[in-house]
This record gives sequence, C-alpha cells and structure tokens, in this order.
Amino acid sequence: MSKRPRVRAPELRGRAWLNTGGRDLSLAGLRGRIVVLDFWTFCCVNCLHVLDELRELEEKHRDTMVIIGVHSPKFAHEAEPQAVVDAVERYGVHHPVLDDPELATWKQYAVRAWPTLVVIDPEGYVVAQHAGEGHAHAIETLVAELEAEHAAKGTLRRGDGPYVPPEPAPGDLRFPGKALRLPDSGHYLVSDTTRHQLVELAADGETVVRRIGAGVRGFVDGPPEHARFSEPQGLALLPDGTVVVADTVNHALRVCDPASGAVSTLAGTGRQWWQGAPTSGTGREVALSSPWDVAWFAGKLWIAMAGVHQLWAYDPADGTVAVAAGTTNEGLVDGPAAEAWFAQPSGLAVSGAGDRLWIADSETSALRWIERDGTSDGTSGGAGDAATFTVRTAVGTGLFDFGHRDGPAGQALLQHPLGVTALPDGSVAIADTYNHALRRYAPATGEVSTLATDLREPSAAVLTESSDLVVVESGRHRLTRLRLPEETVRVEPVAHRTQRAATEVAPGRLRLDVVFQAPAGQKLDTRYGPSTRLLVSATPPGLLAGGAGSGTDLTRELLLADGATEGVLHVSATAASCDDDPANPYPACHMHQQDWGFPLRITPSGRTRLPLVLAGMDDRA
Repeated sequence: MSKRPRVRAPELRGRAWLNTGGRDLSLAGLRGRIVVLDFWTFCCVNCLHVLDELRELEEKHRDTMVIIGVHSPKFAHEAEPQAVVDAVERYGVHHPVLDDPELATWKQYAVRAWPTLVVIDPEGYVVAQHAGEGHAHAIETLVAELEAEHAAKGTLRRGDGPYVPPEPAPGDLRFPGKALRLPDSGHYLVSDTTRHQLVELAADGETVVRRIGAGVRGFVDGPPEHARFSEPQGLALLPDGTVVVADTVNHALRVCDPASGAVSTLAGTGRQWWQGAPTSGTGREVALSSPWDVAWFAGKLWIAMAGVHQLWAYDPADGTVAVAAGTTNEGLVDGPAAEAWFAQPSGLAVSGAGDRLWIADSETSALRWIERDGTSDGTSGGAGDAATFTVRTAVGTGLFDFGHRDGPAGQALLQHPLGVTALPDGSVAIADTYNHALRRYAPATGEVSTLATDLREPSAAVLTESSDLVVVESGRHRLTRLRLPEETVRVEPVAHRTQRAATEVAPGRLRLDVVFQAPAGQKLDTRYGPSTRLLVSATPPGLLAGGAGSGTDLTRELLLADGATEGVLHVSATAASCDDDPANPYPACHMHQQDWGFPLRITPSGRTRLPLVLAGMDDRA
C-alpha cells in the first residue's frame, strides 16, 4: 500500500450539493473516511450502469466509505438545476451529489470520460482512478485493503455518512417512462419507472385502475402484488395480446398478462451483458443490457438495447434472442444493419405501413430508421425470412451536436430524444426530451417542425383512436393529451455543442496510450488469446490518415490527415482480468470497458501524446 502515489485530492467545487440536507461537504470534513467520487451525467447509460454496480458496495461499506456523485453535464438540459435534482431521484441515487455544471471539479481531477471513478484514501490522497464500467469488484478489494491499513494506522473513522434522503413526493406516477394503449379497454398502461411498477390508468389518462408490481426494486415473477421490476421502461403489445416490458435495470424482458396482471420473464438472466458473452440463444439464457424500448416489427419483437448501442430481436417462434443491428460501437454510422453504429437507442415505433422501424437514437440526438433491404414498402420477404436490413438517418449528425432547430432534416437539431410515435399521415412524432418539446419529421417533405413546447422531459407519446397524442411527461409525472395542430409551433433555432473543451493536438503523428493495470488480486485473462481490444475511428473519417481500426494493443500511433483542423476522435477499449488465486480452479473474471469521444483541435502547439486511463493507478500524464 505504501507504493501508491501520494497525490493530494483537490477540493470539491460546484454549484450545489444534493442529498445532504442542505449542507455543503468538503474533503477536509470527510477526512478519516474512504471517498469514492463517481463522475457521471444522467444521459449516459454507462453512468447508470455504474450507479447500479455501486449499490451493493455502498451498502456493505457504508460505515467507512462515502460515495459522492459529481454530476458533470454533457447536454445543455443536464446543466439545469431542477434537471439534476430530478435525475438524482429518478435513478435512485442514495448518496450525496455535487452539481458541477461548469465542470470545475471534473477539470481538477483531469477526468476525460463519463463515467470515471476516483478513490481517495482516509488521509485525503488519490489512490486509484477507473474509467468506464465493470470496476466494482476492483474497488471493493481496494476499499477492504484501505480499511485494514487505516484501521491499523488509526486514521480510519467509522460512523454514519452524510447522506440525507429527500422527502418522498406524493402522486400517482413518478417519472413515468413509456405508455401503451390497451385496445380492448382503451386504458393506458404506464411504466412508473422510479417506483418500479406498471400502472393502469383509465381512458381519461388520470384515474388509477390498478398497479402491477410490489413497488420496490427487484426481479420477481408472479401475481401483480408480488412481482418486482427495476426501473421498467418500454412496453409493446404482442399479437397474442400480452404485453412485453423492457425491465431496464434488471436487463430483462418481462411479460404481463393484461387480464390477470401476472408477470413472467421472457428473456434475460438478470445480469448485464458484457463483451465476449453470447449474442444469441434461448431468451432466458442470454444476458441483455439495459433494454429501453420494445416494438413488434417484421414478425419479431425488436429491442432497443441502449446499454450496448444495438438493436436485438426476440423470435417467438423458437424463443430465441439475437443481435439484429449494431456493433456495440457508440456513434452514428449508417449502412447494413450488422455494420451500423448506434448511441443508446431508447425509443422504437413501427410506421403505419409496417415498412420502417423508427428509432430515437438518444446520445446522437438523432431520428433514424431501419428497413428491410431492397424495399421501402415492406413487400419483399415474409416475417420468417432471414431478411437483411439497412439503417438510415433522418435527423442528426453525431455525438456532440444538438439543439432545437426546425427546417430541412439535414439542418434540423434535436436534444437527446427518448421516444418516437408513428402518425397517421406517415410522419413521425419525436419526444424531444431535453428540449421539452414534441417534434415532427415528415418523410414526404424532409422537414422537421415543432408540434408542442413547454412539456417537461417528454419520453414517449401514444396515438389515440381520435388521432390525438397522449404524451408521457416524465418530468411532470403525468400523461398529457395534445390535439395535433393544423399549424406547428414556431421556435427560435438554437444549436449547441458539448461544452467540453477540445483537446489540442499537434499535426502529424499522435500517440494514443490506454493505461490498464489489472486491479490488485487480478491478472490479465489470456487463456483464450489477447485480453485487450482497442478500436479507433474518427468523425469525419478523413480526420485520420492512419491508425483507425481494431487491434489488441492498447498503444496506437495515429496519423492526422494533412490539412485537418478539427474533428472527433472515437476510442473504445476493453480489457479482461481474472482473480489471481492459484488455489481457485474457477476464478471470477471481470470485463472493463470504456468509450471515449474527444473533440480535437489541431494546432502547432498541441500535444503529441494522448493518455487515457481505463483502470489502474492515477495517471496525470
């Protein structure tokens, strides 16, 4: 333990503290406790995975360890004070959170990606930094070591932490996610995400008919009063009349019988999918990753697998699931489904003609669609054919550009949309979540317009029999009925780019080093070949004249194109490690992974080396 670098942890600075009962915290005041800083932003599904990973660790070491979330926003909406307050409640964050809208603390700790975890010992020194997800086991091992070391030194202080829970809020819904109209009754089934339930509302969209689920986080099948969900989101009606639920934090698909309310599991194991795990097989035997929405399309149940930036599909004919589109790389790339890139697909809707599956691709602020190859009218091939599909983009340019701008689709901007709804005229309504608006894209004209503003984080919309829209206003905890207007709302155009400053690099050669050190008690897993993988690409692709592509070495020499001035460098790294215990014939293995997106500015005085920490000791190079 004495070999750890002695780097004093910078003090925590931001706009406000949440979950502390109104009290400001300081590292000086937390001396004697192990502190874990979780740098996150609420749009980021990897950050949400880390929140879930930390729950058990937080409970087990609550008398010696304090987790502090540092909320560092990507999108403009995420910098709004109330939005941060809402996100902390929405995702069940049960530790103090520092609201850091100006990225002050982010910069002090030289953080480069969401999520990043920093461990500070009881004497106030940084001892480890981990980027990405999958590090809970390593941090638990380190925390246990720090507890033993500092208990022996007399520098460990035990006791209650500074977390103060907020007062519970009343109301029939709390941050609802998606909704479905039940055709037989005209009622609405709503995923009441924060309360881990489904709520059936009468046709007025307000009166509660019944609740399905015990209302506490869990993964339990059974009758409606005993079943448990964990932050359910998307809902889809199958041809047999049953409802499928995207049980997001359980990484599962659940089935609900609308008549009895009984819940069972269709697919997923309750564990999160990791690189190297099976991508097809019997539904109950294959792990999923944060399924966010579901839709019946081309004879299968399609799944917006937000956690791995893919679309999967469940085939009821044989009860199997398989990847349908996407590579797990995060970004915006069109083309054959197997080669396309997505970024947290979060909303699905089938066009009225049944020929397109519309996709709200949230992190690229994009509206996209997928269709069967060789047709735009859905006439080729049957539902059981081994059809191939193509992905296309209607609105959106990539991970870092967003805003509220109407007009031609090539110039229009959205901000982190979470839902899509097919309209009777062939157009599509977009729940433009972070713009608090409902937008419309018309394929016939290629134009984007605004249908409604002054909503609060709309996450989905349902078409009624009278062609009204019932919008899920997640931030106002209600359903809101809107009549589709003859004229769309006019808004002043606004464009944003992610506020992170561009990294200045010199022209020519750029050395990329991803630092990975197997956590204490673990070693690299080389039983089946190389244990690391590095994928590099750029937007625009012409930014790189050399060095793009995939390989197993975590060091790469990149060549920036002559004449290039700016762009975005995309880096994806994974590493596998296993417990290093010769006495254990079946050691537990762990996957560490992280995606980075770096806006680059090329300047003669820029750096020639770009170091990134995936896992290991703090690296300030």
